[in-house]
Amino acid sequence: MTSAAPVKTQYEAVIGLETHCQLKTTTKIFCSCATDFGAPPNHQVCPICMGMPGVLPVLNQKVLEYAVKAGLALNCQIASYSKFDRKQYFYPDLPKNYQISQYDLPIAEHGWLEIELVDAAGDPCHKKVGITRLHMEEDAGKLVHGGSDRLSGSTYSLADFNRTGVPLCEIVSEPDLRSGAEAAEYAQELRRILRYLGVCDGNMQEGSLRCDVNISMRPVGQTKFGTKVEIKNMNSFNAIQRAIDYEIERQTEALECGELIIQETRLWEEGTQQTISMRVKEGSSDYRYFPEPDLCAIELPAEQLVQWQSELPELPAHKRHYYETELGLSAYDARLLTDDRVVAEYFESTVVAGGNPKQAANWIMGDITGYLNNHKLSITELALQPQGLAELIVLIENSTISSKIAKDLLPELLSRGGSAKEMVERQGLTQIADPGTLTTMINEVLLAHPQELEQYRNGKTKLQGFFVGQIMKKTGGRAEPKITNQLLVQKLKG
Repeated sequence: MTSAAPVKTQYEAVIGLETHCQLKTTTKIFCSCATDFGAPPNHQVCPICMGMPGVLPVLNQKVLEYAVKAGLALNCQIASYSKFDRKQYFYPDLPKNYQISQYDLPIAEHGWLEIELVDAAGDPCHKKVGITRLHMEEDAGKLVHGGSDRLSGSTYSLADFNRTGVPLCEIVSEPDLRSGAEAAEYAQELRRILRYLGVCDGNMQEGSLRCDVNISMRPVGQTKFGTKVEIKNMNSFNAIQRAIDYEIERQTEALECGELIIQETRLWEEGTQQTISMRVKEGSSDYRYFPEPDLCAIELPAEQLVQWQSELPELPAHKRHYYETELGLSAYDARLLTDDRVVAEYFESTVVAGGNPKQAANWIMGDITGYLNNHKLSITELALQPQGLAELIVLIENSTISSKIAKDLLPELLSRGGSAKEMVERQGLTQIADPGTLTTMINEVLLAHPQELEQYRNGKTKLQGFFVGQIMKKTGGRAEPKITNQLLVQKLKG
């Protein structure tokens, strides 16, 4: 009797994200230094953000407002009482040797956001991801590595403290994510929300949105978490997904071979497409938190919370739902249009001005986006206003002009603006829809091409497109396509 083969253990990933978001304030969190990106090194510093003896921090009220609005948008419970703490750690770019953060009493907790994914059948599905907490803190400086001394030949690093004291919101998710795709979509939706609020520009290349991933593996069906590994150094959503997928594979192979997973911090190497060990991970006890003695506790009045709640914009998830259910757009179109708040507002203004929603979406996502990309412009800088685009769409729908003529007019409208209707009238581009006029032109085209006419009637029906092209050429593209094709088919068969 042969023994049964051992059942191979199936593992699942347990993933959570810690996202650091630089807030779009003009000054730092505890001093009046500027927060401009790209300034010369160490030109935006002062005794307060450098932690000189005897200085006192003062909380920037705009930081509190932005943090509360972010918490509200993420469905968090906002604390009426919170405080700052000192988080002790020692890095060369941390001049005070501690970071002012929030520990046990953060400004916001127990929230959630919803992500939209596509299932195996290609249908959209939704998942709610919990938000553990959102808290305020100051950023550290930045180390620039790779310098070399010409005399000794040794390498060295330089510290730029411009970023020290820039306000951050750290947003910690629940471990509700199970794949790299889910984590990347969570990070993208979080960025959309923050951009809609206007509290963070979300530019990952500049470091204003930084995501650290916590990931562990456990056997399917087990409720206890495995050993957590943190991944850093991911500067794009694709990198987040690829780093997680790699780490899932690495940890699974290790567990299957009986290896021990250690709690550590790993870096994602873009060049080799793998994670590498950086250091053994500290626990919260290693940071020796204690209340910040130089800052008083924060007590948020109820009326202030109500005011900030009333100032929140419509968020991208709500817009997507409205576009799909009320305007009849596909989930794909709705997603693209709502990715950027100003694009969504341009689209909505076009619809309000009378433009067909589907046609407006096609023009914005096609020709207009192409023009903006080529000229490196934002849609807010476009000369063509939403009312002008709506007018162009109406001219097409009521057969005043053809789509081809509209495309010919578009470059001037995009660069100079103005009225499409006035341009059509001024240039005499009104579409020819009179059957009598079109019949005369069709007869002239057929008489001019007897050989092609004979070939068509002998079965080469693809030549219909040739005749349509000749008619369009003869009319300067002004022949109304539907009527033209109907009349042409009658003549060709006659």
